[in-house]
Amino acid sequence: MGEAKTARLTKSAACFAVLVFIFILQVTMIRDAAMWKVKLSHMLSVSQWDWEWDVNSSATIICDRSHKEFDMCTMNGPTLLDHSSLTLFTLGPHTWAQPHIPVKIHPYPLKNDKTAISYVREVTLTSAPPKSHCDVMHHTPALVFSAGGYNGNFYHEINENFIPLFITINSLFPDQDVILVITDGMPWWFQKYVELLSTFSPHHKIINTNNLTTIHCFPSAIIGLLKHGPMIIDPKLLPYPKTLLDFYEFLKNAYIKHDTPLMYPNNKGKPRLVLVSRSGNVSRVILNQGEVIKAAEEVGFNVHVFEPRNTSMANAYRLIHSSHVMLGVHGAGLTHSLFLSRGSVLVQVVPIGTNWASRTYYEKPTEILGLEYIEYKIEANESSLSQTYGANSLAIKDPETFHEDKWAKKRIYLKKQNVKIDITRFRKCLAKAYEKAKIFMNSIG
Repeated sequence: MGEAKTARLTKSAACFAVLVFIFILQVTMIRDAAMWKVKLSHMLSVSQWDWEWDVNSSATIICDRSHKEFDMCTMNGPTLLDHSSLTLFTLGPHTWAQPHIPVKIHPYPLKNDKTAISYVREVTLTSAPPKSHCDVMHHTPALVFSAGGYNGNFYHEINENFIPLFITINSLFPDQDVILVITDGMPWWFQKYVELLSTFSPHHKIINTNNLTTIHCFPSAIIGLLKHGPMIIDPKLLPYPKTLLDFYEFLKNAYIKHDTPLMYPNNKGKPRLVLVSRSGNVSRVILNQGEVIKAAEEVGFNVHVFEPRNTSMANAYRLIHSSHVMLGVHGAGLTHSLFLSRGSVLVQVVPIGTNWASRTYYEKPTEILGLEYIEYKIEANESSLSQTYGANSLAIKDPETFHEDKWAKKRIYLKKQNVKIDITRFRKCLAKAYEKAKIFMNSIG
């Protein structure tokens, strides 16, 4: 009996000791977490650190690299941006336990284009303890992306920066503010898009990492932009369905205010035709542009020659939005068709070998935007490539067989081709555009 009683007492003592140990361990963990929070607050030199830290929080770095054109990473807890090394650090108790393996990402949605990515700096993400402290603490998440790549080309700026930015914000931040953190942006780029950027983030200053001198911290961060395809917004992929038409309206809100005067309001009854001029060290130039202008004026148009490089975005929007027809050779300048009023006309001159791009980048969007579309296809006698390869060559007769989907051969159609338009044949195209423009003019009074 005595031995049994002694055994029971021994077991009870052991259980009590275990309970005491667990209690002490929990108190120690809570105390250590609290001490860590105090140390972190001191380390970051923040007087009013009011982010709520959870003892069991697990702020982590998660990356999705499954997409063909873009990578995207999330840092779902407090994040420090070190601009000097372009590194984002996670902040929190979890950093004690996690291995500090850095993650690299190019935050530009053309990840397999070696030329584009060569102009995009790599961003490093890590859970290692930062050596810097916060100078500025934000209470709004960061969205980090690059303005490098093919900047300077309006099509790519819209297709790789601003449409993906629109998609990303409407997918991940549909009901909240976001702070734009932009890498690789040149001063002229920020100046060019000042109105558009401020419309995306109206309550916060844009952060240009090239100009930073202080350390910024955020409650969380998204690195990279979502992309649906060339000039595409797929409503099925957004939580609240939107299309390219919503982006079109977004642009309108950015550049047209209630008191914004349109350019050239009085045309004396003539429809205005904006001719997108390709000038400088470029290809796909209209070699007889003067004759084209004269023919358009004879048909009845008031012609304005538009040179994108010499026109601010706000003025470009006002000019094109107040016009009735936009005419140009396939190229980045036709991306300004996003500025046309619904019901107006886009006339695309399609050089040899550019059928797919012309259809995908500019014809298809007109169906969504409610624009009239007219196409003028260049024939062999109108292309400068006939002089190089011969009018009956494979390069002219069957471009797809000739280039074999290889860029070295494809590029001749984009980089080595100019056009001299057959004015007699082109007049029919102009007459059709004039007819549609007059219908549009009458519909808007």
